Amino acid sequence: MQPQIINLTARPQAIPQLAEWHQAEWGYLNPGSSLEQRIVKMDSFLSTALLPSMFVSVIGEQVIGSAAIVSNDMDSHEELTPWLASVYVDVPHRHQGVASALVQHVMQQAAAAAIPALYLFTPGQEKLYAKLGWEVLAREDYRGTAVTLMQVRLS
Repeated sequence: MQPQIINLTARPQAIPQLAEWHQAEWGYLNPGSSLEQRIVKMDSFLSTALLPSMFVSVIGEQVIGSAAIVSNDMDSHEELTPWLASVYVDVPHRHQGVASALVQHVMQQAAAAAIPALYLFTPGQEKLYAKLGWEVLAREDYRGTAVTLMQVRLS
């Protein structure tokens, strides 16, 4: 069975699992934030608006990954908007194209909404994004972690 990408609004019961994954993966980038705060933040994705929204990759009823579009994901670059964020794939499903499909889906959604560019930062997946057309804007330290700031032009 091939993974499908759906809006989180169609699978809100996945929020606790997604929040747990995201907190384990990136909690160190948000010191002081809790799992409960992450769940509350994810509840804001449950609307018909594109900003913010989250898309999940599913196989049947199982959620295997996520990607979001948010107004801002890096408080040191508030001048840049909107952002691709929360690209995550559950470990057993990695290296199978799921992350690429999620990123491309968000890019398509943004392009359809006439958004000219998206931004992201990554502590270690620069090659994945470069293969999908993203360009490096800067490499910098963010909250004690070396990250790459990237952008993709959509129009």
